[in-house]
Amino acid sequence: MHRPTIRHGLGRLAKPALGGRLLATSAEAEIAQAKAYCVAQIAKTDRSAFLIRQFVPRPVQDVYDALRVLNLELVRLPETVSNPTIGAMRIQFWRDSIDKTFAGTPPREPVCLLLRQALDDLERRGGASSFKSLKFWISRVIKTRERHMTDRPFPSLAALEEHAENTYSTLMYATLAAIPMRSMEVDHLASHIGKAAGIVALLRGIPILAAPNAPTTSPSGLGSTRRDPAILLPLDVMGETGLTEESVFRQGPQAPGFQDAVFKVATRANDHLITAREMLKNLQAGQHAGHDFEHEGEMEHVYEEETDAARDVRRGFGVLLEAVPAQDYLIELEKRDFDPWAVRAGWKLPWRIWRAVRQQRI
Repeated sequence: MHRPTIRHGLGRLAKPALGGRLLATSAEAEIAQAKAYCVAQIAKTDRSAFLIRQFVPRPVQDVYDALRVLNLELVRLPETVSNPTIGAMRIQFWRDSIDKTFAGTPPREPVCLLLRQALDDLERRGGASSFKSLKFWISRVIKTRERHMTDRPFPSLAALEEHAENTYSTLMYATLAAIPMRSMEVDHLASHIGKAAGIVALLRGIPILAAPNAPTTSPSGLGSTRRDPAILLPLDVMGETGLTEESVFRQGPQAPGFQDAVFKVATRANDHLITAREMLKNLQAGQHAGHDFEHEGEMEHVYEEETDAARDVRRGFGVLLEAVPAQDYLIELEKRDFDPWAVRAGWKLPWRIWRAVRQQRI
């Protein structure tokens, strides 16, 4: 299969030199460049993740960085391929690359090299038993992104929540597995926070997807292709508020029913954050979370023994910080009367993340 040249990745790295120490030095240089590349991509395209990564447990930062860049690759595929067939080929490339990475023969892709380095470190820390969970979660993200390669509205708000669970919550599960941690309570928190983050991601994307696309570049260097404007708001919410796609394309935030629809979707995200905050408070006080975990017993959500929930929350708190930028966006969205076009990144997010870490509150 033809592989496009990586413009900003490892395409220009020299091949490893032969000989013991030279070979090791070359491999170390490749990994260092892979890490620098991934961090640079996050800093450029995902400000929230760049702020959060500094508070993720240090041994897990490589996994966090690799997964975030992989997610960026997958999210941008609809804009950077000319037809669904090429998109499916790119998805298969990533699926095969992840398989090879877990098999110990990673392709010379920044994401794969950094992920393999993280797996080796996880094994040295006695966490090899988490490999199966980690691969399962990564594969689920890829599979979910593959199902949503076209910009079609979600049929319902429940379908949007399921998508968020299978992407943003799942990225959090994968990061927790790399600690390594298997905690029903922390996974439960991650489920609610990830759903909120996924819903917020849809709201953030409205001004971008509703307009004809400007030229963009994926982290691997693929240029964008022309795409039609799209509105991904759930169809049941649009029906309830009388909103139509065409009216948004023509009138933007002034479209009849638009702000009501955004309010309904944003409220669901906020509900998940409220639930997560109440759960966190209960768990930190040594109490029951307050309600059962709806995904308990599903694949990789089987918990054989009880753990110290308060301790687990402390260990995994950096991962739970995904709640902070989601809440920050919802606060700004409400101030702008639920007009996503009017929301701008502000200076308060770094302070809010710092405060959350200091107070152990989300």
